[in-house]
Amino acid sequence: MPTRFDLEGRTALVTGASSGLGARFAQVLADNGARVVLASRRVERLKELRAQIEAAGGDAHVVELDVTDLASIRQAVEQAEAQAGAIDILVNNSGVSTTQRLVDVTPDDYDFVFDTNTRGAFFVAQQVARRMIARAKEDPKRSTRIVNIASMAALRVLAQIGVYCMSKAAVVQMTKAMALEWGRYGINVNAICPGYIETEINAEHWKTEAGQKLIGMLPRRRVGKPEDLDGLLVLLASDRSGFVNGAVIAADDGFGV
Repeated sequence: MPTRFDLEGRTALVTGASSGLGARFAQVLADNGARVVLASRRVERLKELRAQIEAAGGDAHVVELDVTDLASIRQAVEQAEAQAGAIDILVNNSGVSTTQRLVDVTPDDYDFVFDTNTRGAFFVAQQVARRMIARAKEDPKRSTRIVNIASMAALRVLAQIGVYCMSKAAVVQMTKAMALEWGRYGINVNAICPGYIETEINAEHWKTEAGQKLIGMLPRRRVGKPEDLDGLLVLLASDRSGFVNGAVIAADDGFGV
């Protein structure tokens, strides 16, 4: 039997939950007892995921969220807490990328990536943290968690996705700044830097010649599965990570070594 981390009574907000890692994160947190609030722009996909979680005995809610819109962030957080209670766990997962050389990046390309990956992630965390801090002042023993999803590309620059690397490197430094400032309120802020993970979005790429060539360059000649991040995510979301704050953890199967 796998170790089960008890998240009963906790409410978790997961951004970018309509597919890929976000959907997996939501399912795992629900499997471990958390009430999960699924957030993204693709509401119909969220409703499908909610049905899957509920069919498995979990508790899930849906809110529409565009992390590039401050009004949308405020409204989504308000709706999340109205539906599921005070947010104890934020999984800050929304992310986008472009593939091009730096000399070809336009201002629109740059803004597209940074508005979601850095600016959006910051203001989602800020909006949630303001509420966590207010509650912590009333109950100093209360502990809460923010898990920012960065990338191994934040730690090792990769060709053709330089702006994405830059945006995720900012998330790493953002995580440390938040941990330093918010730790006194019982908010642990940590970052996961996933390596190459197969999802529905990129599954076909790994079958191509370019994909196979890349796999051949990886230390163990394989890409990960979303479930390979389960243990780390749940640890950081749980009370068992009480002494882990400001950590930036690579989960990349050794690619960054």
